[in-house]
Amino acid sequence: MKETYRSIVALVALLAGGSLGCGSFDRVDAPEPYGPVPTAAQLNWHELEMYCLIHFTPTTFQNKEWGFGDAPADLFNPEHFDAHQIAAAAKAGGFNGLISVAKHHDGYCLWPTATTDYNISRSPWREGKGDMVKEFMAAAHQQGMQFGVYVSAWDRNFPSYGQPEYADAYREQLRELYTGYGPLFVSWHDGANGGDGYYGGANEMRRIDRSTYYEWEEKTWPITRELQPTAVIFSDIGPDIRWVGNEKGVAAETSWATFTPVAPDGGKAAPGHIDERFLGTGQRDGRYWIPAECDVPLRPGWFYHPEQDGQVKTPDQLFDLYLKSVGRGAAFNLGLAPTTDGLLHPNDVSSLEKFGEKLRKTFAANLAEGASLRASNIRGNQERHFGPALLLDDDRYSYWATDDGVVAPELVVELRERTTFDLIRLRENIKLGQRLDSVWVDVWAGERWQPLVKATSVGSSRLLRLDKPVTADRLRLRLFAPVAVALSDFGLFKVAEIAFEQQATERKQVDRSNWTLVGNVLEGGDPARAIDGNPDTFWLTAAVDLPATVTVDMGRQEWISGLGYLPRQDGNTGGSVSRYSVETSVDGRNWTMAARGEFSNVRANPILQQVDFEQAVAARYLRFGIGAVTNAGESAAEVAIAELEVYAK
Repeated sequence: MKETYRSIVALVALLAGGSLGCGSFDRVDAPEPYGPVPTAAQLNWHELEMYCLIHFTPTTFQNKEWGFGDAPADLFNPEHFDAHQIAAAAKAGGFNGLISVAKHHDGYCLWPTATTDYNISRSPWREGKGDMVKEFMAAAHQQGMQFGVYVSAWDRNFPSYGQPEYADAYREQLRELYTGYGPLFVSWHDGANGGDGYYGGANEMRRIDRSTYYEWEEKTWPITRELQPTAVIFSDIGPDIRWVGNEKGVAAETSWATFTPVAPDGGKAAPGHIDERFLGTGQRDGRYWIPAECDVPLRPGWFYHPEQDGQVKTPDQLFDLYLKSVGRGAAFNLGLAPTTDGLLHPNDVSSLEKFGEKLRKTFAANLAEGASLRASNIRGNQERHFGPALLLDDDRYSYWATDDGVVAPELVVELRERTTFDLIRLRENIKLGQRLDSVWVDVWAGERWQPLVKATSVGSSRLLRLDKPVTADRLRLRLFAPVAVALSDFGLFKVAEIAFEQQATERKQVDRSNWTLVGNVLEGGDPARAIDGNPDTFWLTAAVDLPATVTVDMGRQEWISGLGYLPRQDGNTGGSVSRYSVETSVDGRNWTMAARGEFSNVRANPILQQVDFEQAVAARYLRFGIGAVTNAGESAAEVAIAELEVYAK
């Protein structure tokens, strides 16, 4: 009798615990993973969602976007630098990680490296005893943020760039950063490799074979795996996180975390040597879990430029980018740019603070909390382990699952009361892969179901913003997948409204109403589009031999201080000017060189390029020289000009 009693008690306890499904005494196994799945480091990266990338080198003090590698090491002296101010501003914005650009393309190292003299120990900052990477690390950790580093593979200062000696030095730089700065969440790389540079005084163009020079898989990435196993490796091909293919901060509407990197010729890919067609979307049948990162600067440029103080992205713009990055299964990487003082500008700080406030208020409460959820199928009828109530428990990895073979289930959500919302959140348990092909959300209105919104490629997070707020008390989800679903989250939210103002700073432009293009005007297209004040139109010339020039007659003599060039804005970067010169003249016959240089990064970030003259000059004529353009050969190409501007003294 005692044994029988014990058996009955054990059975009752088991039933009370909810471990059994209806009609079964055995727990049904979890669904088998579908396709590639994330590693532990990738899961950590997904959970971070947002982090910041800090660009700060001598380039800042030159008011350039990319440094040439020729700035003196002692130019870098941010007298009021405060890593804690920068990290605190990022944290206030809701960002969970900080990446130090420990070395950009100019080759200047923000830590006292043994690999090159071109480093912060040659700066008067901290009397040559400082380590800015370490200060960023400490500030990040103090804010409860994770830390990462970016070391540019391209080095425009290193004398032996292009030779094996530099590749060895680059790997040693990684070893130094991997061993002296604590655990990293990311080792960040990009595809910029080779081109014009100072190169120890050689001042020449150097090209490398991007597919072989760095020996990424053979020698470089194994260092990361060995010394920083918690870090994901980012580059345009992965191997852990891929570039989304633009610097606008936007993932594709359909964005798969699975991806197969290949070279343009179909062979083996390497950073800077990849077929970019699927970077934005990923591939449904991709062989590897390589989700996308969406990078974008808070300002138009990655480095600080005082003329952009009034062009900081607003909290509403940042929120929209959040929806189009994190809300499409990617991560949001926001570029921060300290001033020459070593601080973020007040406009930057204010925008971050208000963006963080908008996030907190929007997601403070899930309006679906307390709803009754009725699923058309529950895996093994086991409500406790796989029931829809798990969608509301704020756990990314507990989930509603269906039986194998049930690949088009429905879920009816009965809200506690009529509720107004304009944002829907869905998540999958990505430990089991990216399973859903699409989701349709319907609303009960007029005594029938009416379509509200639909989405593809849910993955780690999908945020669906409605065109206008909806008030309802009943919703229906229809899900479609090739295998059993594993949905982990459902949320309804109302986007918060936040007030924000920034200090406006606009440069005074010379009136263009009397301008004409004269002299050796390039052939083809409509030149008037380059000076019509409309950024959406552009002058695309016929193919011309480079270098070439465009001459502007301003109609009268003006005191001018600089020039602005806007590349085409239609998403096609072909023909954007990358190397330029500017000459001025009073009479159109005698010319004086006012500026020359490069428009860096115009292919990935085609923003307004502004050139400041060393001093204001009196001129009626301005000659814009075009030395090279993007996506073209060295000698002949089309040229694209959306706008030319001239700035008054």
